[in-house]
Amino acid sequence: MTTADALVSLERARHLVARSTTAERVADALREEIVEGRLRPGARLPEQAVCDALGVSRNTVREAMSQLVAERVLVRETHRGVFVARPDREAVRDVYRARRIIEPAAVRHGEAFTPERVAAARVAVDEGVAAAAADRWTGVASANQHFHRALVALAGSARLDQQMALLLAEMRLVFHRMSGVREFHEPYLGRNDAICTLLEAGEREAAAAAVGRYLDEAEAQLLAAYDALTP
Repeated sequence: MTTADALVSLERARHLVARSTTAERVADALREEIVEGRLRPGARLPEQAVCDALGVSRNTVREAMSQLVAERVLVRETHRGVFVARPDREAVRDVYRARRIIEPAAVRHGEAFTPERVAAARVAVDEGVAAAAADRWTGVASANQHFHRALVALAGSARLDQQMALLLAEMRLVFHRMSGVREFHEPYLGRNDAICTLLEAGEREAAAAAVGRYLDEAEAQLLAAYDALTP
């Protein structure tokens, strides 16, 4: 996936900002490209190309990019431009600190625990299984993002949904650090299914505990990968 591919995808997302040219909507569109893996760490984002793709002003794009720089998913380099960030080891640890607080609590105490919200988690599980069967491992990674987004949606909080979108953008950048997409994501297909089965049975405490263990093990794997690649 290249920056050019992501710009084509942004053009398809143009309707998201058609009703408004606010920087927030532009930031949402750019963040989604990162969450879905279409913008990779180190990719340069030319302002004018983003303006053209979304049909908004340069000032709006600059404001949106400044917001994403503050969120640590983009970085601005003097005389070079704006680039997609490359999260470091401490960023991984901090993202997982936040996730360990948000995700198990949403599962355990979420006020929007409804059959429809649980069904959305099952859709994400099935999406991952289908992608694996088709040998589309980047698709499996995207489905995993959708699954964790569905878990947080059980809280019924727009603020937590927004925070999770930020965390998932950083997570997708972290995942690019892994040398084997299949090797990392394949074992979690079964774990997602097991957590979803607990949710469908109303076993919220057991599901929350499983999510906590899941996050602990995933963090350990990612940190080990970072350590192996650090000179």
